[in-house]
Amino acid sequence: MALPPKILIVGGGVFGLSTALSLRERHPNSQITLVESGPIPNPHGSSVDTSRIVRADYANAAYSRLANDAIQRWRSTAWGAEGRYTQTGLLLVYPSDSASAKEYARKSYANVRAIEGDKVVFLPTQKDVLSVVPPYGEELDVAGGYVNWGSGWSDAAAGVRFAKGLLDADGKVEFKTAEVERVLFDQSTPKPKAKGVVLVGGETVEADLVILATGAWTGKLVDLRGKAVATGQAIAYIKISDAEQKELENLPTILNFATGIFIIPPRDNLLKIARHAYGYRNPTTVPVPGANSSGQTMQVSLPETGVPVPLEGEEAFREALRQLLPRFVNRPFVDTRICWYTDTPNGDFIVSYHPEYEGLFLATGGSGHAYKFFPVIGDKVVDALEGTLEPEFRNLWTWNEVVAPGAATDDIFDGDGSRSGARNSILKDELARTKKAARKGVL
Repeated sequence: MALPPKILIVGGGVFGLSTALSLRERHPNSQITLVESGPIPNPHGSSVDTSRIVRADYANAAYSRLANDAIQRWRSTAWGAEGRYTQTGLLLVYPSDSASAKEYARKSYANVRAIEGDKVVFLPTQKDVLSVVPPYGEELDVAGGYVNWGSGWSDAAAGVRFAKGLLDADGKVEFKTAEVERVLFDQSTPKPKAKGVVLVGGETVEADLVILATGAWTGKLVDLRGKAVATGQAIAYIKISDAEQKELENLPTILNFATGIFIIPPRDNLLKIARHAYGYRNPTTVPVPGANSSGQTMQVSLPETGVPVPLEGEEAFREALRQLLPRFVNRPFVDTRICWYTDTPNGDFIVSYHPEYEGLFLATGGSGHAYKFFPVIGDKVVDALEGTLEPEFRNLWTWNEVVAPGAATDDIFDGDGSRSGARNSILKDELARTKKAARKGVL
């Protein structure tokens, strides 16, 4: 279907930039504005980091196929040039005591084997795994897994800069730096219609179609209770020597499905270790958003930026290093940060018109695995806007029903089966425990 002349995108991360790229190609006569709260790349965004895994390794075949389309772009177009994509493989492992991790790996192996063929090698024993990563040493505590040499990783911030550069080059998208306070609605119609946004400070930006690509911040603009929850994920960096850099830089990324811990090959003498887990929540009281807001409030998890990883996360990383790279177990972390996911019940994206309002579309719910789709996800968003999205993705991504009154504050979702860790961690509580432990350490 035809799209209206004035389109506003809120958010300058993967969903927002990729959507803008596709819109300016397929709807060149539309006036497109993109609002982002800070510079692009925004240092607080989940899209911005040293690295993101690029893989087609999914238990869901639909995501495997879409990821394969994206990987072809990373490999063979300017998207992956100049160090933005590095293909060193992905090693997926599981321990002997996790039947669920083994089952997820089995399904993922079957899907990606059908795509990559002989690039995917089953590794039934610890010895087989070690043959792929000999520097990890005989202490490597895994039961088996597989390696996909067709996978790699992307320099996340560089990818965002590249996409922004493409948009800057042709000038078809207007950028505005501002924080959005709320969505603006026209209530004179039978069904309330989004007509723009109100910025912090009172200024308004009007449009015929509003696309929220606001990631973990979406919960304060739209009532997502029961649909999505913002969770903080732990990341840490270890400084390594030139010799260690050379030894590890061409190894595959290793991902333990049972713990959610992964280690990406180092760049610039920094080894990154991170955790794909249930994460930390940050309950925050905000007004219930929407056209008929009556002053009621709700409590949802929203990002808290600029805080370090709590002691619980550091201890999990130490245990993972003890299993995978024991020689680094006592190496200090030179930096830690929390990356904010927008988790959905099954780990599926929300790429959909809002069921309650006209003119309001959501492109969010990345669930910690959206970055790899950067080169192609915008086309799928525009397909959904036009009503032409393939049924397999329409069924996965469409939001069909409104949030029920009294909905749960913040459900902890199971995701796609690849999560780990505690299910009910509150960030402020974990930071308080960290502070208390530090005081005891001084005493």
